[in-house]
Amino acid sequence: MPREKQRTPELRDRVLHAAVAMLADEGFAGFTTRKVAHGASTSIPAVYELFGDKAGLVREILFEGFRRLHAQLSGLAETDDPRADLGRLIDGFRAFVRANPVLAHVMFGRPFADFDPDERDAAAQASLNSQFVRSVRRCVDAGVIAGDPIDIAHILLAFAQGLLAQETAGWLGSTEESKDRRWTLAFDAVLAGLQPVRVS
Repeated sequence: MPREKQRTPELRDRVLHAAVAMLADEGFAGFTTRKVAHGASTSIPAVYELFGDKAGLVREILFEGFRRLHAQLSGLAETDDPRADLGRLIDGFRAFVRANPVLAHVMFGRPFADFDPDERDAAAQASLNSQFVRSVRRCVDAGVIAGDPIDIAHILLAFAQGLLAQETAGWLGSTEESKDRRWTLAFDAVLAGLQPVRVS
């Protein structure tokens, strides 16, 4: 008698959440399909049936990370101060990565050798890029900064990821106050350099 198919949305969500939780608790070295299956109270064949292979599971973890990040950043309300809104967007991105460092490493660092990114992964990050582009465009339209919103958004995201790498490694400061101060200093300097040239 053939085995009953186990590909259900409920099981898929359970496996995915178990995988994300395992990464957070044990890091990359302890991450195996067997442990994920055990954590989700299912079988290894069921995991493969749902995700194809380990790389497929990692890809879904990446997608889940971007879904969570998008949901967190989408909850930020827009005000009549686009410069402050952009600051809150950057702060929200920083808060997500600090709260989910291992998940963020999957999203931005590609730590698994058997995971080969493709166009779907680029599409997942596009939602994050679009949030930054929208916020930057509001600043450009308001005359707060000048330049191409897409270029500036890419620069700000790359800059934020670099600062986060330093912060995660413990190189940005030993206290919360010093780390916060350096984040503020860095982005104030970048945005100051993008201010429109005033002709007298």
